[in-house]
Amino acid sequence: MQPFQMHPFASFLTFTGLLLSGLLTTNVSAQKVAAIPDNVKQLIVATSDDWDSHRGTMLLFERKSARAAWNPVLFPQPVPVLFGKNGMAWGRGALPIPVGGSRSTFKIEGDRRTPAGCFQLGRIYGYAQNLPVQSRYPYKQVTKWDAWIDDVKHPLYNQHFYLANPEQGIPPWFEKARMRLGDFAFAWKLEIRHNSDPPVAGGGSAIFFHIRRGEDRPTFGCTTMKEANLLKVLQWLVPEAAPHYVVLPKAEYARLQGMWKLPKLN
Repeated sequence: MQPFQMHPFASFLTFTGLLLSGLLTTNVSAQKVAAIPDNVKQLIVATSDDWDSHRGTMLLFERKSARAAWNPVLFPQPVPVLFGKNGMAWGRGALPIPVGGSRSTFKIEGDRRTPAGCFQLGRIYGYAQNLPVQSRYPYKQVTKWDAWIDDVKHPLYNQHFYLANPEQGIPPWFEKARMRLGDFAFAWKLEIRHNSDPPVAGGGSAIFFHIRRGEDRPTFGCTTMKEANLLKVLQWLVPEAAPHYVVLPKAEYARLQGMWKLPKLN
């Protein structure tokens, strides 16, 4: 039997994960505990039973002002959603993670975990020229010249890239990074801005809401749901409400509810 040897790329990811954990823990412990920003009037909330579960539920909330109460909207009952195959790990988002939680694992590239925390939302991406529902939220039609870079060594890691002048040459990395066309699960995607401001190499990339592939089929880190429910969310979003996404295991949600000024979950 051959002795076990860690692949160099796996070694790099392991080192990066340890580095990210140290940096994030240091930064978080030194920062004042923050809450949902005052300008946020729309909030998507998803929770799982525990850190390692790939199943969860989602609710939508609105408020009229920073001091107003959060009110559930659109879905009278929690909507089933799916997370990464291995559950969740802390992500890099809009709020620092307070110390003292039940898990100190941070997301790294390729870990098949959904980033936990609070995140801004980016654009909607889709194959069609327009969404099939009325929406004022920013939308980008995906073409064969759109890419999302997940190469941890690329300077544009975890960023959208549009090849504006393909006639001048196509980069050798482009085909691997090209956004898929014709895949029903990616017909409509909403960017979850994890590890985005700025991206940290190895911290995880390409995190979206998109259509689920099956009733119980987990993801590589995205949050998925039935197409009808996703389209309701996309129609509901308005840019001036600065919508955010909070995704946590239930125990962490209960711990952070008061600190982050989160809605009450029944």
